[in-house]
Amino acid sequence: MQVLEAYKPFEIHEAELNEWQQRPVKNNFFELVLINEGKGTQCINYNFHEYGKGSLFLLPPLKCHSFQIRERTSFVFLKFTSNFFSEQGEDAQSPREWFREAAYILSNYNQLPGDIIRSDLDRQHITTLIGLILRENRNLQSNSPALIKSLMTAILEILLRNIKQSPAYEVTDPAERDDRVTKLLTYINEHLSEPHLLKVEQLASTFLLSPTYLSEFFRKKVRMSLREYIIKAKLKLVEIRLLNSDHTLTEIADELSFTDVSHLSKTFKKYTGMSIREFKKQGEYQLLKRSAC
Repeated sequence: MQVLEAYKPFEIHEAELNEWQQRPVKNNFFELVLINEGKGTQCINYNFHEYGKGSLFLLPPLKCHSFQIRERTSFVFLKFTSNFFSEQGEDAQSPREWFREAAYILSNYNQLPGDIIRSDLDRQHITTLIGLILRENRNLQSNSPALIKSLMTAILEILLRNIKQSPAYEVTDPAERDDRVTKLLTYINEHLSEPHLLKVEQLASTFLLSPTYLSEFFRKKVRMSLREYIIKAKLKLVEIRLLNSDHTLTEIADELSFTDVSHLSKTFKKYTGMSIREFKKQGEYQLLKRSAC
């Protein structure tokens, strides 16, 4: 396996394989995989999806995944590291705004197998951008890191657009999938720091439903109450910030509308079964983590 290192906030790998080799790399943020050539099957948590030339997959954090290769396959792996969202630059977008966008992907992507791009045009865009990154990475110049970061920015924007348009949420029964659920969950996750917009009365008004019906509809489709979903969605963001940012507990509590740090700590322990200190020491997601293969 050939390993190409670009600037530290990124890890870029190219590999051409006849057989999948489990990589000894702990993926604690997320990774974009492009299939340049080849055929086979992607597996995540015993779920399978066929791949071919041009397939694009998102490998979420701490996820058991593999590829069953039928025809020799050329892979490109672009790993977004936590440093990517803290590097400063004179013309850089706010690192915290970048981090907010990345956290949206991590907390909402349903982590099932399958191609994440819905638009053929967006697929062409990402394939072109990845090609530019690889060429720039192979011929590094003094301004290459800034250019690569700009190209990665564009990729992230395209990923966000496609994920927000897809059923990328935890609806346990495929038969229960509903466009209204996707729109409702997208709205909730985009407004987690604005609790006044997440009150059942406000949500009912926004989606033209009665409060009672909205609550029943939500529980039926998502298999948990609206309140529980909102709390868990916030705590997933807490996990991401604790492991991948320099946010203080006070900043996290304020941003996600917990009363104070004590309220945040108690809620976190109730739903994860461990204190924030224990969680940071262990260094692994709890609410974001899925079953291992």
